[in-house]
Amino acid sequence: MNRLHQLLRLLPHEVLTGIRRGVEKESLRVRPDGMLADTPHPRALGSALTHPHITTDFSESQLELITGVHPDAESCFAELTEIHQLVYRHVGEELLWCTSMPCGLPADDDIPIGQYGHSNLGRAKTVYRHGLAHRYGRRMQTISGVHYNFSLPEAVWPVLQTAEARGGSVLAYQTAGYFHLIRNFRRHSWLLLYLFGASPTVCRSFVAGRKHMLQEFNAGTLYLPGATSLRMGPLGYQSDAQASLAVSFNSLKSYAESLNVGLTKPYPPYEAIGLRDGDTYLQLGTTLLQIENEFYGTIRPKPRFRSGERPLYALGERGVEYIEVRCMDNDPFCPVGIAADTMRFLDIFLLHCLLHDSPPDTPEEIAAMSQNQHDVAERGRDPDLRLTRGAEQLGLAEWGRSLIEECEPIAAALDRAHAGSAYRDTLEAAGAALADPAKTRSARILAEIGSSSDKSYVGFALAQSARHRRSLQELHVPAEVEARYARMAEESLAAQRRIEAADKMPFETYRQQYLSKDLLSGALLRSQN
Repeated sequence: MNRLHQLLRLLPHEVLTGIRRGVEKESLRVRPDGMLADTPHPRALGSALTHPHITTDFSESQLELITGVHPDAESCFAELTEIHQLVYRHVGEELLWCTSMPCGLPADDDIPIGQYGHSNLGRAKTVYRHGLAHRYGRRMQTISGVHYNFSLPEAVWPVLQTAEARGGSVLAYQTAGYFHLIRNFRRHSWLLLYLFGASPTVCRSFVAGRKHMLQEFNAGTLYLPGATSLRMGPLGYQSDAQASLAVSFNSLKSYAESLNVGLTKPYPPYEAIGLRDGDTYLQLGTTLLQIENEFYGTIRPKPRFRSGERPLYALGERGVEYIEVRCMDNDPFCPVGIAADTMRFLDIFLLHCLLHDSPPDTPEEIAAMSQNQHDVAERGRDPDLRLTRGAEQLGLAEWGRSLIEECEPIAAALDRAHAGSAYRDTLEAAGAALADPAKTRSARILAEIGSSSDKSYVGFALAQSARHRRSLQELHVPAEVEARYARMAEESLAAQRRIEAADKMPFETYRQQYLSKDLLSGALLRSQN
């Protein structure tokens, strides 16, 4: 706590008002009957390869909507709302599925994989997704979520470096500071699952043919009574194979070297899949990770990219620019999946992770953090749940209250900087949910499903999605905004055509060159400890 209070007092007003954030929100396109849409990505939305705000994730039917960088939660929410409004003008009768766990799904092989044109870059994106399908199944890849991107103004790092009397370059200190934040985030992110987890139930079609421990809520809906976020538990977006990596976040060097093992070491089960079947590519490679993005983490360090660069190389050359939070479920009670109040809580929480003491992680702690995550995901509302913190076992509410108390001076400082009480209000709401699990998002979802006419997850999500569609369509869109998005769509299609016309290299040569690039660059090996 001493470090937190000392550094918080040093942060100038410009830092507390200069936090930058952005959102990447995934949603499945679904038919009016609640089944996955099988239509192509609408051409009127532009190129999924090059559009700056509207693309697809794993599936051709899985939109990813991306805001720019914003100085406050309200403007970020406003842009995300605007993107949703424009999307709804071009998807016909389809809906954007409002929850993280998928809608009714067809047979696994009938889930369409994202298509990005015939350039080498576009083909690589599609082949990568085929690799994910072969490794984990297409159903798992249809899980959606909200990614929250967060950075501090560059002016903060020299202030903190001077306060801590740390030597070296400011860039190296900044990168170490973000890894400091990441270690604490991984220790405490279970709190986000408890407060904001919104996937306590699934459609029975999601687990068709799989072993599971779920209970029956009704004929078409499965759940766990104390679950908060099945998406973030063993049933969700997880990989037993990747657990062997035990990635350390003690420094950029340790992180990169851990991931590099997964990127370069052949993995027998994936070798058995094979690289290609005749002229058809089955995956990009046969290592444990095809590329860096395959690593399933709750948070990622992100660099400034240059065209054609691999993430690890860019991190080694230019350090960490921002972090990406990846454990947030879509909020089915918000038309765009994340509310401004939730963003404000994340700002408080991430500042706490940065300012609080953050000792190095160990293999034992990494294993305990993973277990805490899975326990809270599957039974976070169980009052008897105990979590592991170092050598002790303690109750979720007890640990959560201590974290909320430590966050109070941060919320107060942010409120002073913004001349309001919004940060204190969102922190008080979190404290109330810790005191009463019935106030959590997951409990509210189960109550809504239980009180609905058909008592089904799909029925609840379909009704909410339709309600959100109506509310977004009722909002006015200025003509100049509509014209701007139309221009972006056309420009993105033209950009894709230019990329395709410029390609002269055979795809196999492109694939080999991309995967053979030296990721552990000299800059990375020389510094960043």
